[in-house]
Amino acid sequence: MIFKLFLSFIQVGLFSVGGGYAAIPLIQQQIVEVHKLMTMAEFTDLITIAEMTPGPISINSATFVGTRLAGAFGAVICTLGVILPSFCICLALAYFYYKYRNFSGVQTILSALRPAVVALIASAGISILMLGLFGTDNSNFAFSDIRVIEALLFVGGLFLLRKYKVNAIAIIFGSGVIGTILYAIF
Repeated sequence: MIFKLFLSFIQVGLFSVGGGYAAIPLIQQQIVEVHKLMTMAEFTDLITIAEMTPGPISINSATFVGTRLAGAFGAVICTLGVILPSFCICLALAYFYYKYRNFSGVQTILSALRPAVVALIASAGISILMLGLFGTDNSNFAFSDIRVIEALLFVGGLFLLRKYKVNAIAIIFGSGVIGTILYAIF
């Protein structure tokens, strides 16, 4: 079973292009559907815990699945399986970058990729903002659906961050506390 888990999470790590949330359907397919090592209810519980735990969701999921199925050794094996492909790819890219970084073509390609990376990050940020303020991450929203408490927390946090340079961690923590209090009251 340990070898099956390792191979499953190697596949997850290799083919989950797009981040940790892209890994969830792959983990589900490998663990629930192909190998039938868990039920869908057990898998859903583990994903819920993995989402609540700090850290990358694909690594958390691999660790929790490994722990559930094979104990601490299974957790180590599944975690290694999910990070090994990314580690090898990054190592190879770093090698080629340091070997060819002085070529003008490499610098041109990297310069051309910068706007695309900024656009991807901005797109993710806008999706999260839309989800927080309107409850949807697509273009089907109406200003009448705005979540007032979230909007006020966002504007207040942005003001404190930009005007008074308050630490972002303090703003996140404070927003969580204030939001919890406000939702308890209203």
